[in-house]
Amino acid sequence: MFADLDTKSAVPLYEQIAVRLKTAVATGELRPTDALPSVRQLAGRLRINPATVVQAYRSLETEGFVEIRQGAGTYVRAMQGEARARERTTQARRLLRQMLAGAARLGLSRQEIKDALRHELEGGA
Repeated sequence: MFADLDTKSAVPLYEQIAVRLKTAVATGELRPTDALPSVRQLAGRLRINPATVVQAYRSLETEGFVEIRQGAGTYVRAMQGEARARERTTQARRLLRQMLAGAARLGLSRQEIKDALRHELEGGA
C-alpha cells in the first residue's frame, strides 16, 4: 500500500499516506472497524518521523475516514456508499492527472494520449 511513497515529491509525506489510506477505504481494501497500524509501527516500517504518521491519521480523522481512540489505536470508520463512491471518483481523477502529467513530460500530443487511452480501454496489447 505504501510502496511508492515519494520523499522527493512536492506532495507532503503525510498527505501521500492519507491518500493511500483513503483509497484503501474507498475500495474496500480496508473495512469498517479495521485497525490501522500503530503510529510507531507505520513510522518504523516507512522509516519516517512518527509525527508524519500522526499528521496523516489526524487528517483522516478530520475527513471522517478513521476514528482515533486514545490508547486503543486508529480504526476505519463506516462510510456510506455515496461517500465511498465520491472518494473513488476523487482518486480516479488524481490518477488521471498523474497519467496526463507523465504523458506531457513525454511530449505526447492530446491525440496521442487519446489514441493510447482508447487502445488500452479496448483491451489492446
